[in-house]
This record gives sequence, C-alpha cells and structure tokens, in this order.
Amino acid sequence: MPQQTQQLRELPGRRRARPTWTFFRQWLKNPLGIAALSPSSRWLAREMIAQLPAGARRVVELGGGTGVFTEALLDHGIAARDLLVVELNDELHRLLKRRFPEAHVVRGDARALEDLVRESGYAEAGPADAMLSGLGLLSMSRATQRDILRAAFAVLAPEGRLIQFTYGPASPVSREVLDDLGLTARRVGVAWRNVPPAAVYVLARSRSRPVKAVRTPSR
Repeated sequence: MPQQTQQLRELPGRRRARPTWTFFRQWLKNPLGIAALSPSSRWLAREMIAQLPAGARRVVELGGGTGVFTEALLDHGIAARDLLVVELNDELHRLLKRRFPEAHVVRGDARALEDLVRESGYAEAGPADAMLSGLGLLSMSRATQRDILRAAFAVLAPEGRLIQFTYGPASPVSREVLDDLGLTARRVGVAWRNVPPAAVYVLARSRSRPVKAVRTPSR
C-alpha cells in the first residue's frame, strides 16, 4: 500500500471530513460548474477502477475533485509518478496537491490536456493506458465534449480507454460527437449505492476510425 494513502487513512475524523466540506463549498459557489452536490462515493470509485485495462500502469484523471478516484487508483497499485490528475477549480486543485504531493497534479482545462501533459513532464514516459473522468460531460455542449474527447484520446495509447460516469439514463456523449471522433461508448455498470446512482461508460476508439494518438517527445 502506498505510504501516502496509509497516512490519509490515519487522519483524525475532523481532517478526513475537510475534503467533503471543501467540495460542497465550491459547489455553492458554482453549482453549474461542478457536476454533483457531493464527492463521488467509494462504490462509484470501485466501479470505475474495475474498468481499467489489464496491466494498466499510466493513468490520467480528469476532474480530480477531492481525490476519491485518486486515492482509489493509488490503492489499486498505480504509482503516484504514473498518475496525472487534472482539476480546474483552484481550491480543489490546492487540496489535491496537499493530499497527493507525489502525483502529477495540475490545474487546467481538460480541453488543453495535450499542453498540460507536455508541460507537466508526464508525457516523457509515454502515453497513458487509461483515463478516469469525473467531468460533467452530459451538461456540456457538443463542441466542448468534442474538444475534451479529442484532447483525451490524443494522449491515450492506441488501445487506451476513457472511463466516464454519468447520472443520466443514456450515454453522456452524443452520438454525433462519438461518430465525429471515431469513438464508441459502452455502458459497463451502475453504482447503485452512489448518491445519486451513477452509470459507468467506457469510451474507446472505433477499430474502423481511430483517433490519432499524441506524439511523445523524443529523449
């Protein structure tokens, strides 16, 4: 078990509760910019982690929030040096930096993911094997969905996948955007004990029309 995760588990109850309060405070400030009223549950994290490809080593997380998925990834065995966490909200970004100092934690817009990966140095070790997303894609315009997914698959390996949850009854990404980018979306599970219940989808490149992968810098 990673040392930093063990230390987090040993924090007193008052300090352990602070991430939830931080998340709720940010929701109050910008309810349209944060997809949920409360952080994702451990049951949803479990459903998301279960969809990682066998042997996945390098993972990117979009919308790190308070670090529920981040902690689950570390518990799963993803090394902190192989984890990149992206969070746009300034206060949540600072919280993630404090909680996970050994991971690559960056503040920025997911649409600029290629730049964030390069500038953080994460790209030097190659593309990511998988990506977990806590972004509220369902509430975004098709143009924004398209920009985020194009950037996401630009930094994923050819067989990489994006694991996304949604509170809606259907795919969080429109068929038009999927077709434009040559992607498929498949519902793989539901976290019924999450509040509200959340469906988990896996997005991957269509075999007939792959999205071009990013070129990693030469050493």
